[in-house]
Amino acid sequence: MSLTHLDAAGRPAMVDVSGKQATARAALAQARLRFPADVAEALRGQGMRSAKGPVVDTAIVAGTLAVKRTHELIPFCHPLPIDGCRFTIDWADARTLCIDCQVRTTHRTGVEMEALTGVSVAALTVYDMCKALTHAIAIGPVKLLGKRGGKRDVGEVG
Repeated sequence: MSLTHLDAAGRPAMVDVSGKQATARAALAQARLRFPADVAEALRGQGMRSAKGPVVDTAIVAGTLAVKRTHELIPFCHPLPIDGCRFTIDWADARTLCIDCQVRTTHRTGVEMEALTGVSVAALTVYDMCKALTHAIAIGPVKLLGKRGGKRDVGEVG
């Protein structure tokens, strides 16, 4: 097993994907935010609005922008055409907000980093919009649920 972002001399390098075939690729990532019970109840009672505005809608917009700009944030990510980006944000239980991001492209490399970046920024946006209520918001885990396309499929993409 070896790291793909190192050249023969062990120096950092972007992976050359020019020899790969462009295929349909998809990835699904998830982030969870855990709120104190009273804050979660208050947010639900306010229709997920804070003093800064609609929490869920703003998180979706921020996450989508992050997906499209992942290559500007993560040094060895390739700029990719994003064919689709969908967020699902809902309560997993009384205190845990679950954010899913599914990203699709047809390209020579996958979109796992885009999906992970999207849910991370969406989660940070929720935190930012709700921190006036409490700083006791825990973010995590952030994880890849699945990817399709490329050398191997992993998990479920949906």
